[in-house]
Amino acid sequence: MNLDDQKLYKKLDLGRVAESIESLTLQMKELLEQADLIKLPPAYDRVTQVVVNGMGGSNIGVSMISAALNDRIKAPITITPGYEVPASVDKNTLYLFSSYSGNTEEVLSVYPEMKKRGAKIIAICEQGDSRLSRLMKKDKIPGLTFKTDKNPSGQPRMGLGYSVLGVARLLSRAGLLEIEIKEIEKIIDSLESSNVKLKISEPIKTNLAKQAAIELSNKIPVIVGAEFLVGNLKIIRNQFNETSKNFACFLELPDMNHFALESLANPKSNNDNLAFFFIDSPFYHPRVIKRAHLTKKIVKKNGIKYIEHKLSGATKLEQAFEMLQFGSWVTYYLAMLNNVNPVKIPWVDWFKKELGE
Repeated sequence: MNLDDQKLYKKLDLGRVAESIESLTLQMKELLEQADLIKLPPAYDRVTQVVVNGMGGSNIGVSMISAALNDRIKAPITITPGYEVPASVDKNTLYLFSSYSGNTEEVLSVYPEMKKRGAKIIAICEQGDSRLSRLMKKDKIPGLTFKTDKNPSGQPRMGLGYSVLGVARLLSRAGLLEIEIKEIEKIIDSLESSNVKLKISEPIKTNLAKQAAIELSNKIPVIVGAEFLVGNLKIIRNQFNETSKNFACFLELPDMNHFALESLANPKSNNDNLAFFFIDSPFYHPRVIKRAHLTKKIVKKNGIKYIEHKLSGATKLEQAFEMLQFGSWVTYYLAMLNNVNPVKIPWVDWFKKELGE
């Protein structure tokens, strides 16, 4: 497969995934315009914790924000996707129902329990006639419903401009996070500039995302990052899985240094199958930067391939969005190399059908 062959994209990208990736900044702009409509009761700014229930692409945006802005968010955030409710949830909890479609079974299942406990409920989903949007109208649940016209693929993992920024704005309205519009606008400008160098018309020799995809082709990517980028590790893992139809996993520094290094020796096929993908940042703690350097040495000594990508954004949040954009393009190009339609998720669809969702 030649990633500079434009015919490849016309053949495989039947769901307009590249268009959705290019539209990340348009999603963010649209969300900023809608965000002023968010109204939360005054009592919502006196919570002691935030609990989020969202599945797959509906919780990875929360993961990114909670990690990237960990030093700014005034209450701990816990993501608990599923049918169970933590014992700590009470009237002092801000409980977020996050469902891109508004119809996610697991998320909606806990609503009666949340009302019973008196939690301060908010919700986020796309506009439309969904179960969650109907609940929001019926029970006057505050939150945000967003348009999705800038995500033509229809896949939540490609609509992260809405969900990431939507969560940030909800937390801001709840008084749990200070984030300036000018800061977001600066990030948008930076992403628009970098997108020119990553999109499909940019040739391999100057396109870092295409180069990374080629290096990771026919491998199991092991994504390595740290601290404020931990949320991004989950996002790109999910995108490798769903977009590229490629198994991938992630490891966090410095934690991985205490267990994962000894696993590189076996099975012997690790040398052929694995490729470590290090995400580097000058904003990491100095000891983490040194750990990353030493970890790369150990990976190499074990005969395992690795590549690295150094982020250059001016702030932690800017680098998180930079990685969000870069990872989306890398996994898209790997889908092309894997000769698959990046929008289709046949096994997930089959599973949901069998489950009766």
